[in-house]
Amino acid sequence: MIRGSNATPLIALDAVVIDSETTGLDPKSARLVEIAAVRLVGGKFDERAPFRRLVRPDVPIPAAASAIHGIEDATVAAAPTFAEVWPELSAFIGGAVVIGHTLGFDLAILREECRRAGLSWARPRSLDTRLLAEVAAPDLAGYSPDQLAAWLGIAVEGRHSALGDATLAARIFLALLPELREGGIRTLAEAEQACRALTDVLDREHRAGWVEAVTAPNRIEAERTLGRIDSYPYRHRVADVMSAPPQIVPPDVSIGSALGRMVRERISSLFVSGESNVPPQQAGIVTERDIMRALAEHGAPALEMPVERIASRPLVTVPADALVYRAIGRMDRLKVRHLGVTTEQGELCGALSMRNLRHLRAEGAVILGDEIERSEGVPELARAFAKLPHLASGLLAEGLSSREIAVLISHEVAELTRRAALFAERILQDSGQGGPPCPYAFVVLGSAGRGESLLAMDQDNALVFAEGAPGGEHDHWFERLSIIVSDILHEVGVPYCPGGVMAKNPQWRGSVATWRERLDGWIRHSSPEDLLSVDIFFDMRSVHGDASLANDLWRGSFEAARGEAGFARLLAEAVLPFESAFNLFGGLRTRQGRIDLKKVGLFGIVAPARILAICHHVIERSTPARLASIKALGLGGAYDLDMLDEAHETFLELILDQQCEDIEHGVQATNTILLKRLSQKDHARLRGALHAVRHVDDLLRDMLFKD
Repeated sequence: MIRGSNATPLIALDAVVIDSETTGLDPKSARLVEIAAVRLVGGKFDERAPFRRLVRPDVPIPAAASAIHGIEDATVAAAPTFAEVWPELSAFIGGAVVIGHTLGFDLAILREECRRAGLSWARPRSLDTRLLAEVAAPDLAGYSPDQLAAWLGIAVEGRHSALGDATLAARIFLALLPELREGGIRTLAEAEQACRALTDVLDREHRAGWVEAVTAPNRIEAERTLGRIDSYPYRHRVADVMSAPPQIVPPDVSIGSALGRMVRERISSLFVSGESNVPPQQAGIVTERDIMRALAEHGAPALEMPVERIASRPLVTVPADALVYRAIGRMDRLKVRHLGVTTEQGELCGALSMRNLRHLRAEGAVILGDEIERSEGVPELARAFAKLPHLASGLLAEGLSSREIAVLISHEVAELTRRAALFAERILQDSGQGGPPCPYAFVVLGSAGRGESLLAMDQDNALVFAEGAPGGEHDHWFERLSIIVSDILHEVGVPYCPGGVMAKNPQWRGSVATWRERLDGWIRHSSPEDLLSVDIFFDMRSVHGDASLANDLWRGSFEAARGEAGFARLLAEAVLPFESAFNLFGGLRTRQGRIDLKKVGLFGIVAPARILAICHHVIERSTPARLASIKALGLGGAYDLDMLDEAHETFLELILDQQCEDIEHGVQATNTILLKRLSQKDHARLRGALHAVRHVDDLLRDMLFKD
């Protein structure tokens, strides 16, 4: 069992829940008479093989204590001593997080027993359900196990036995998770930080001689195991390293002919298909190793056999725009050495083999590989997604730019959304509601669509389906799907969008015809107040389903907006004026020492770049690509556009660095940064970047209608 990292989601936690029965309530003199423990694995109660041991205290058990737990001197007369039990208990706990109710008492008992027996004791990483309950519901009348069980609707069995109480504490912990999540507490470090804020409770426990039930989050050894990260797979795309164009042979060509072609072309695989423009799902693949195995089995006659006999199907693929780490993870997961590479439209465009990747340090390349793709449940998704903060921190240390890391995070958000959609399809199918009634595309919007997501994110998504009226049968099926997707994302760690930009809401879901009608309404019949959040529609990127539905709609939206000066003006009026970071005296306006760089920085670059792209028919998604393309049009303002591009990267870097720091210390990630932690150089960079957006209102108005 692996000790949790700071960013481990509580719903995916590996933990051991313990409880003890003793001779008294003073941890300095009380002796252990029973200890029990149960496991939580991946955030689920594991009923297999709980741990329970009676312990001989070698002191008389007071009658008052026996009246509570039912354990008398005769009960433990033949039981082992603590020194004999401790190695078993320690092995059962391993490196897991330890959970208990009023856990500080149990830890103090274990510490004192180890001291008496001359055994080593190290305080484990831990959580206390009593503290967590007060964090989740500060107004409850009391926080005893019985009171919490009644509040949470948990059946109580075996109270005042160590195993019964450990089991109850485990069920209380699991039942508290949704309550904590609604309060913004999702990770182990966030839970620790919230518990440590209950200073009155912790002070009382300290005075009673208990061990502190939670410690300050810090970087633990389990988080150091990654070491130095090879950044190459995280900054290059599959398209950069693949072999292209795809080499295809018909199914009836001989193995000997295929081998000859591999030798001539100096390649290690061929795709097998009867058509040159075959969909990847209908193609096969034959590799050097396949041919070697055929020769070993059949000898020289194998060369006359058709290549179809040894082709492998189905063909495993990876998108061309995926980052290389995803391809490496997929190869590792499926134990293959060759992948087909596909375009955004799903067409075969190249091949990728381990030869293309031989210069990489493999052990550093799969820190985050295909875990989301292979996850089979929400806790697994959460555990995989939780790797992002530490990976982002390591890549920053390796010199990867904030923009490159934002692309990586965006790819994982897209993959997470895709996997959630697959789970949702399966849930609807298994519940008798059938599969998709028509082709559809699930899309991400906003920063995920632009490839600019950081670690403080919420949901921005939409859904396009081929046919069906609003409120019709098709629409209702996709509504159910979208609700499930949204709930999964929220549980994993991508919260609901406060502005409601989610496919589960009718205005962000519809058929192609419905979307075109909406688009026409936006462009020709709207007012500024009607266009709040509409501009992020132009950041659309398909992540699941029939990508052509979304891509055609996205490109068509730019075409429909071409030359529509009134629409561009309304978009600008909806966002202007941008909020300034400076006060009347030229100082930076802060709140509790922090400044929101999304509100006063990024928004003043992202929104104008998007509006200018719409106005001038720049069909790009990312902010840097939009700025570069607008500059290339020669409309003026080249220097200002360069300054905005530089400021954009500065803001991303400062926000991401702060987010990594905050997450490590159990503080929920936001888009604010703490000014006092900036170096003098970074402070100067920040002021320069904020000055670059200070007059962006005028720049936008000036460039909006230039031809």
